[in-house]
Amino acid sequence: MSPWLIVLIAGLMETGWALGLKYSDGFTKPVPSVLTVLGAVASFWLLSIAMKDLPVGTAYAVWVGIGAVGTAVMAVFLFGDPVNLMRVVGVGLILAGIVALKFA
Repeated sequence: MSPWLIVLIAGLMETGWALGLKYSDGFTKPVPSVLTVLGAVASFWLLSIAMKDLPVGTAYAVWVGIGAVGTAVMAVFLFGDPVNLMRVVGVGLILAGIVALKFA
């Protein structure tokens, strides 16, 4: 499997566990808490696999960027986070950074 695909999956899983933190309610809800921890471990593990073939700084930055963008977008739909011009520009800049690192 391509290391870039692995980073993508790991980044999507990062989105999942970041959102899970909200659902876990400070780790007071058992099922969301367990799923959040398992998602985080799986995401870290996949990132470590991808880093065998990708530069560490690039892989980490892309992973974080995917997680940040995914979390920001999903939080709008799931939690009613606000949408405004600055947030949209910020997410766009993160996406531009991800693309730049992929092709660097």
